[in-house]
Amino acid sequence: MLKLSNIYKTFNSGTIDEKILFSDFSLTVKNGEFVGVIGSNGSGKTTMLNIISGDISADSGNIILDGTNLSGMKNFKRAQKIGRVFQNPSMGTCPSMTIWENMSIADNKARIFGLSFGLNRQRKDFYRSQLELLGMGLENRLSTPAGSLSGGQRQALALIMATMTSPDLLLLDEHTAALDPKSSDTVMTLTEKIIREKNITTLMVTHNLRYAVEYGTRAVMMHDGGIIMDVCGEEKKTTSINDYLKIFNEISIECGN
Repeated sequence: MLKLSNIYKTFNSGTIDEKILFSDFSLTVKNGEFVGVIGSNGSGKTTMLNIISGDISADSGNIILDGTNLSGMKNFKRAQKIGRVFQNPSMGTCPSMTIWENMSIADNKARIFGLSFGLNRQRKDFYRSQLELLGMGLENRLSTPAGSLSGGQRQALALIMATMTSPDLLLLDEHTAALDPKSSDTVMTLTEKIIREKNITTLMVTHNLRYAVEYGTRAVMMHDGGIIMDVCGEEKKTTSINDYLKIFNEISIECGN
């Protein structure tokens, strides 16, 4: 279970540009939930992911993941428990390294290397089996540099790498936004398949309302550092895109647009 409790975060504190984003913000995500997070620009979606991952520190509050308090823990330590896929496909893989080398790094991210080899030939069959889940033929291209893959292929590879060690939590930060529509749909189908098969607790930030409606077990809408809509189960199944748009339009009017 992920639990964010009483999170406070202010940017540019004490200056003319001071912005209080989170003020006593809390969110609980149950084990195995796949939560789509949507909302207006500047609502705090990506900042929330950055606070969870440790890339940004909260001013106060607690982040509890499966009983472990992550508050104050360095982000590289949190990475042992958290997988993340970014918006830019190039951020999840090293372009000059082969698929095999990229997967080996992801496979060993929580281990100490010492003076041993980073590449383990005995794991090749496992890597192939993971790549077969994608249905892209990448299992036959282990020696191919990641930089030669298409954006959709690189993002699919990044998704496999982020989930290969079965993290306690997966963070998806608009991971389809930089892809063409066909590749986006392919990656989303793969995303749901992998999350369901591995039962990984997931937070997915997206601007695509259709994805929030069609995928996941829960949808959360954020605005101005708070949660203004939270649906799951049968309620989520009966919530349409128009229902989300109605709330977006109300937000727009409140903001003077």
